[in-house]
Formats: sequence, C-alpha cells, structure tokens
Amino acid sequence: MRWTYTPPSAAEVEALSSVANVSRVLAELLLRHNLREREATKQFLQPSLSSVEDPFGVPNLEAAAVRLRRAIEQCEQVVVLGDYDVDGVSSTALLVGILRRFGLQPRFVVPRRAEDGYGLSRSAIDRALEDGVPSLFVALDCGTNSHDEVAFLIEQGIDVIVIDHHRTKERALEKGILVNPHLQVDAGLLSEEYRNLCTVGLVFKLAHGLLKLLRNDGHPIAHEIRLRDELDLVALGTVADLVPLLGENRTLSKHGLRILETTTRPGLRALMEVAGVRPGQEITPIDISFRLGPRINASGRLADAALSVELMLSNDTAFSAEIARQLDDYNRERQDIERLITEEAERMIETRYADARGIVLYSENWHPGVVGIVAGRVTRKYNRPCVVLGNDGGLAKGSGRSVNGINLVDVLAACADYLESWGGHPMAVGVAVEKSKLEIFGEIFARTVQEHAGEITEAELEISAWLDPDQIDEQFMADLELLHPFGQGNPEPVFGIRGVVLRQPPIVFKGQHFRFQFASASGRRLHGVAWKMADKLPPVLQPVDLAVKLTWNHFNGRKLLQLELIDWRNTRA
Repeated sequence: MRWTYTPPSAAEVEALSSVANVSRVLAELLLRHNLREREATKQFLQPSLSSVEDPFGVPNLEAAAVRLRRAIEQCEQVVVLGDYDVDGVSSTALLVGILRRFGLQPRFVVPRRAEDGYGLSRSAIDRALEDGVPSLFVALDCGTNSHDEVAFLIEQGIDVIVIDHHRTKERALEKGILVNPHLQVDAGLLSEEYRNLCTVGLVFKLAHGLLKLLRNDGHPIAHEIRLRDELDLVALGTVADLVPLLGENRTLSKHGLRILETTTRPGLRALMEVAGVRPGQEITPIDISFRLGPRINASGRLADAALSVELMLSNDTAFSAEIARQLDDYNRERQDIERLITEEAERMIETRYADARGIVLYSENWHPGVVGIVAGRVTRKYNRPCVVLGNDGGLAKGSGRSVNGINLVDVLAACADYLESWGGHPMAVGVAVEKSKLEIFGEIFARTVQEHAGEITEAELEISAWLDPDQIDEQFMADLELLHPFGQGNPEPVFGIRGVVLRQPPIVFKGQHFRFQFASASGRRLHGVAWKMADKLPPVLQPVDLAVKLTWNHFNGRKLLQLELIDWRNTRA
C-alpha cells in the first residue's frame, strides 16, 4: 500500500487556525474540505438545524406534500412501497409513522428480494394491491425508471408519488409525481448539495413540507409533532446508504445520531440491545454500518424486510424484543454464508483471474442476498472492480463494487446489451444477467474496465496529517469530535506517526488481531489494536511509521483512548 500526503500550505493552516480559533491539526483537516472562512468552518463544526433549507426548494416536493395533505383531509387509503435496504426501511417507517399521526392507516409493502427482485416490480405491486386499490401509492427509494409500472398504477385510477435518489441515464418518469434531485441537479436546475440526499433525507423534507402546509391550515396535530424526533431514522438511513455526510446530510446525521442515543422507539432500543450498542454510549456511524445496519439488512437478504419496518414502527416492547432477536439470528446466518462465499470467491480470483483488471464471479451455490457484501470484501482486498453473482432461478443476480477512479455506471453502460437489468451508483451497482450470457458479460466487463482505467495502480492510503505522539491526548480527541460524523465525503482521518519504537512484542489475540503499545517522548503510554493484521506484525526495537485512526474504546464502564492501526512501514532514513 502506497502512502500519500499532500499538505496544505503552512500559511493557510496558520491563518485558519487563528481566524477559526482551532488547533493547527484541526485547521489542516478543515482545509481538506476547502473550508477557509470562519462562518463556513463554524457551520461545519457546529451544524445547526436552523440551517436546513426550505423543503419546497426540491422540485416537485411541494406537489407531493399537497397530494399527501389531500389524502389526510379526505382520509384516503394510501399504500407505501419501500426498498428492502436500510434507506428504504427507514424511509418507509418515517412516512408511515407520520401519516399514522394524522389518522391514516397506510399499508406498506417491501419487495421480497427472491420473489419480486429489486424495486417497483409488478409482483411487488400485485402484493400491494391484494387488500384493495388505494387512492395514493407512494414508492420510496425506487421507481425512477419504472415507467410501465407507474403507468399501470395510474391506469387503475391510483395517484402515484415516487421519492427516489438513484441516478438514471434513461428518460425521466413522465407520469405521477417524481421527487429525485439527481435529475434536476444533472439538468442544472438545482444546487449540487441536494444531490447528496438519500431517500430518507428526502422523506424527511417531504414530512417538513407537509407539516408546513398543515400548520398553515391550523391543523392541531401538525403543531404537536416535533420533526427533529424523526432524525434517528434519518441518521440510520443516511449513514447506511453511504451518501456523502456533507451539507444537509451532515446536519441531519449529526443531530440524528444524538437522538438515536436516547431514542424512545422500542424497536430501535431492542435492536441496539441485541447489537451490543449500550444505552447512553455515544453512537457513531460505525455502529450503524457494522451493528445496526447489517441486522436491518439481514431480513431483506434472507427473509422479508417488512419485519424491519414493523420493528421500527412498533410500540410493543415484547414484540420488538422478539423481532430484534430474529434479525440478529438472520444476521448470524448471513455472516456464516458470507464467510464461506468470500473464501470461495478469493480462491476463484487467485486461480482464474490473477491478471484480470475487472472480475465477474458466479456460482450456482451462492445466495444472491449476500453477494454484495462479498463483492465489497474482494474488491477491497484485490483493489479491482468486482461483480459477484448468485443463483436466482434462470438469472444470475448480485452486486458490483468499484475502486477509486472507475465509474461502474459507465462500465456497465458498455455491457448493457448483455444484462437483464442493472443500476446503482459509480461505486456500487446491482446486476442481473441471463446465465447463458455470463461468459461474454465477464469478458466485456474486464475489457471495459481495462479501457477505462488502463493499469490500476497500487492501493493508496492517504495520510490526513502527521502527529507527534505527545499531541494525542484527551483535548486532541475533543477537537476531533467536532469533525464527526465521519463517513462518505467526510472520511475518518488517518494520522501518520513517525519513528515509533515498540519495546514489547505485539500480543496476538483470536489468531487474527494484535494489540501493541509504545511510549511517547514524555513517557506517556499509548495503546493500540490492529484488526486482521496478525500476519503482518511490526518489528520490535526498530523504528516504524504508523498509520492510525484514533478512537475511544468503551470497556467495563471505562473510556480509553485507542489507536487503530491501518498500516505500518519501516521508518525511512
């Protein structure tokens, strides 16, 4: 792994440190976000909910809010269909919960991955209409490309609202009300910041717009609702969907994480308990990405994601505890399946695709619900774009993940003639392929990646700033806290430390990880951990450079400063 470091000018660091009254290291980190003015820095470090923009600035959102107001006024039947990932689940729970507050009893449906496939499919619609034809149908986190499905609904006399954030290279949806800021940003009609909103963020703005309308009408319930209480769901979906945590996403997520810590939703409390997220403990995006999110996703991968929506909406403590245990069981099953598939996928890469720049993997025995996780793992390990597909009847279905510099949307566009369906983001896509076309798809995918990237370079590790060990203390951690939440667009800083000498050998535990410690020049002892690096132990009594993240380790009621090792190298002379 090649380390890179591009420092801002010393004069800029000094100037921002002075004008914003922050440390030089914090100023350096802020400059990486092109923040140079006091007010911009203040908004980034202390984002205020009062800065959230007027919801009606999003095109078509006012029309959607007006249509929902009519549904409330006329007590109409509403059906909500949301995708089966965390963004879709949190979006569905947020909208259904708000509509229930106003006396509606909306039905909700979540596509079943094995039966319905992705998004607004006819089979999912047919299930949604089994209990009657509603007046209004709301599709969340899907539907932007669903021209035929939306037309079918409208032919049944149903009004349709689509709230989605996925890109499309096709024509925009022509019927119904479509709220998708990507389309307006791409057309130059909307500011770039709105592009970052995922579906739960858009649903939050829709709820904001609906409350504005109803408060203007003098609706008593609209004045009782505190919309900020819904930010726990917004943080959950926003962090899990890997959208940039900048602008409004940063504001909503930062406040939402604090609300999540003290959430009163029985379902979320039960989920946090089985996931090992302790009451009163600070919740970070890592807790969502590795503890809460996977358990919510597990039901959609292996069973029915409607379970997760029920959990988010439930006020029954016993029911919530039972469903949370089910999700935890599904997650354990998912982990076992994923581990076996990952091992097999790595063997395939090393024996068949050692020289391929882009890789397509498939096995009849792989579960299509977990191959996306495997795709992420092998892509990171081999630093090459990978598509991993599982068996789904007559089709091979799965996901692709990319590396920096290669846009999978562009790559798959060149392969589109050989795909049954595909869609997603530059770094992550979903794919369905007829099995008879797998070989040609794999060849064209590899060739197209080669054309787009040429020689894919060695993986890079960007050092955010270099530290002296004596700088790493509680005050520095407090400064670092101001940069939270970390995530897409605001990555957690990786700090370099030069010339560290370990006096004691690292201690390996569980066969995969190791702990280490060393002393600063002042004699202060620093402790660290390295995950899954037991095969790469640093030497003792020889100077090494460390690349680390800085975290708090909560253990037995204590809060300990901990270095998380990302990489090490021998100190250069």
